[in-house]
Amino acid sequence: MLDLMPSLGSWRPAISGQRCAVATIVGTGGSVPRPAGTSMMISEHGEILGSLSGGCVEGAVVEAALEALRDGGPRLESFGYSDADAFAVGLTCGGELEVHIQPLTRGLPEFSGVVDAEQPAAIIRRLDTGGGVVMVNDPVRFRAMESPELAHLVGDHPATVFAAAAQIEPLLQGGRAGLVRLAPPAGCIDGWVTTERLAAPPREEAEPQPITLFVETRLPSARMVIFGANDFGAALLPAGKLLGYDVTVCDARPAFAGQSRFSGADSVVSDWPHRYLQAETAAGRIDSRTVICVLTHDPKFDIPLLETALHLNVAYVGAMGSRRSHRQRVDALLDAGTPAEALEQLHSPIGLDLGAVTPAEVAVSITAEIIAERGAGTRRPTLEAPGFPSLKDSTGPIHAAPPAPTTPTQEDSWT
Repeated sequence: MLDLMPSLGSWRPAISGQRCAVATIVGTGGSVPRPAGTSMMISEHGEILGSLSGGCVEGAVVEAALEALRDGGPRLESFGYSDADAFAVGLTCGGELEVHIQPLTRGLPEFSGVVDAEQPAAIIRRLDTGGGVVMVNDPVRFRAMESPELAHLVGDHPATVFAAAAQIEPLLQGGRAGLVRLAPPAGCIDGWVTTERLAAPPREEAEPQPITLFVETRLPSARMVIFGANDFGAALLPAGKLLGYDVTVCDARPAFAGQSRFSGADSVVSDWPHRYLQAETAAGRIDSRTVICVLTHDPKFDIPLLETALHLNVAYVGAMGSRRSHRQRVDALLDAGTPAEALEQLHSPIGLDLGAVTPAEVAVSITAEIIAERGAGTRRPTLEAPGFPSLKDSTGPIHAAPPAPTTPTQEDSWT
């Protein structure tokens, strides 16, 4: 739903007050065109805003949404690939989608709390029969146990609120979307157990149903902090921007940091690296999504910087250097009191083992490792698909050997 917010103010059905339904991908399996959280709005006259799949299931979703508007009830629709009928509604990519369709009983004002596409925001929706929406304007600092709106959404039972908080807060702080399923509170006998109650015939009561919430989160771009205003930093800068990071370049030497080739960074800082990182951490601008790339290749910068970085809860810490430099770096960090377990999160030598040589190739190697690390280990090299290991987990030269020169033959032309 958050993806549609910026467009709602100019969408004609919303302006004219038509009844609408929102269709949201709440579950995915296999290869799918769009991630969980992607939404499409359907007006009572069949006008649509947004897309769920690029075309292969939209028609069926519109029909289901119009039916939901007619009967007023939410529904969950599943779509997958059908090889029995090539023209059946489904995903030709072979994946599966679960789409929740919800008529908006109070109209679009139900979502009026979040409009600005640049600001962090989250929506917590109840998908089962209870319904309801909680808007969150500061997802990172949101404390579920302290929210009366969330407590009301899940039924004001302390155990349910506690269970919801345990699942919701990691999604909000990580900028992710996902389903949250909660067991209903266990039923209790109200009052005393009396002889009359024991003698009375058992009452048939409806089985309590689980509570299902869907969380969508939008956070500012994650940060990539590049330490080292050199050729490798200049190559990594546009690669980081391409991945959507807010990129900072930091170097203690003003003459290096001030070069025009770093003007594409979101910020350029001339300061001692460890001092800058400590200040940013104290200001709350370093979080669990932050990527730190140490490209200074100088112990007087690297060691105090890594001492600081390896004590932070960040997504990635990588340091450039040879295997010999890495061994010396590890010894220096251990001597400085860095715990051995903290060194496990250090990616050094930085990057995947692609045989990268040039700054541009090294940038590809680094960003590939960041993407692999961001995937939380869901794809690991196997005998069938060996892939490329991290340089930290491999041995041997970190750069590809230059090709052997060929011996000219009679057929070679050098003119």
